[in-house]
Amino acid sequence: MAQAKSESAKPETECRPRGRPPVRSDEETTRIVLEAARHTFAVEGYAATSTEELARRAGISTKTLYRLFPGKAALFEAMCADRLERLLSAVDLQGSDEVDIETGLRAALLACADLALDPEVVALQRMVLQQSATFPELAANFYMNGISRTAKALAGWLRLQVKRKRIVIDDVEDVAGMLIGMVASAPQRAAIYGGMPLPSRKQIERRVQTCAALFLDGCRARSA
Repeated sequence: MAQAKSESAKPETECRPRGRPPVRSDEETTRIVLEAARHTFAVEGYAATSTEELARRAGISTKTLYRLFPGKAALFEAMCADRLERLLSAVDLQGSDEVDIETGLRAALLACADLALDPEVVALQRMVLQQSATFPELAANFYMNGISRTAKALAGWLRLQVKRKRIVIDDVEDVAGMLIGMVASAPQRAAIYGGMPLPSRKQIERRVQTCAALFLDGCRARSA
């Protein structure tokens, strides 16, 4: 018994690291802050979210937060830009000569629809609309970092098809906006204002196919 007691009284020999924990880089800290902001804004909304809450969720001090971002509006803008940049980087608008115009257009529209109808993007858009009267800069930043950039990407693809003489368009930017409106605006409005579920993948693909056919062939009945 005495021996067992003696053994149980022995100090722990587990090795523990000494010194301060390694310091995170600003790049890693920024990534953590943006991720915390994405979840917090989505749950609490922009107006109800404080910089103190954002710093706490990111595990940093408010001083560090303000060193990385001058204010909540700048953090929201950076968060939107970061999220949309990640989604836009995955957008592949096929421009190869080996791809026919219809296949390429469907792929381009599907990529734009995937971005516009992404649940997080729609949630951000809903929040921006709710807060736009009080914080008008949010809507402007969301438009510049998301909607406008998506239209420019599609306009670039259309411009390439015009150069290859596959289609004839006078204003590619205008047409790009029309095409994105056809493929995504109605499902977006139904989700944001009507509380309807976002379309499934198959529904998006069918919508893309219809939009591509309308653009390339039109729907006027041909004369006999």
